[in-house]
Amino acid sequence: MGSHRKPRASSGPFNGRAVRTVLLAAGAAGVATAVPAHAATGPARAAIVSDNVFTNANRLHHTQAKDSFTVRQFGNVRAASVRNQANAVSMGCSVDDKCRSVALSFQIVTIAGDVHRLKAVNVSDAANKYCDGCQTLAGAYQFVVSTPNPLKLDAGARRQLDSVQHRLDALTRSGLPATELQTKVDALAGEVNGILQNAVAKAPKGHERPDVTLHRRLDGWPRH
Repeated sequence: MGSHRKPRASSGPFNGRAVRTVLLAAGAAGVATAVPAHAATGPARAAIVSDNVFTNANRLHHTQAKDSFTVRQFGNVRAASVRNQANAVSMGCSVDDKCRSVALSFQIVTIAGDVHRLKAVNVSDAANKYCDGCQTLAGAYQFVVSTPNPLKLDAGARRQLDSVQHRLDALTRSGLPATELQTKVDALAGEVNGILQNAVAKAPKGHERPDVTLHRRLDGWPRH
């Protein structure tokens, strides 16, 4: 079977582990790039953050599965650039010697103030390269929470998000077929959206209406 690679448009047996949870106030440093202009005590002029997960299954490593779950909270910003990416590749295996590659990335970013410039990029791509019968899944879920005043997720919301993270990790390491895994991961994304919507409803009010935007990209082989 030849090489297959097709980017997807946005829509509303595993092993290995790469789960990260990062809580950032403006001015803090994280695993991924985070460059606000000022410390948490003052308004930030810019926030830049990038998260990514990449897996590559092949004849030497038949099963590759990783997931990332990051929470990044910024205060007032004038400009923000946030990027979330998941890429999964299966290469060089066969029907009798199948590969399985799974990459899942959940990114939550909170920003406040009158953001004049916001660039949000969410990318997902799964590719089977000369890999008959292989299963490959890449999912990127990006949640951008925008509020008039700085939003700090309370202990209850954090506990709920921690629960989702643990279940995402279990799903990543599970033996579910890729199609069933997609459905269950989508359900977790729905839970996250609900948690954030509830947090926004309790956020300090202002002139601008608070908002939660979900960017979802999901790509996988085999196609159905």
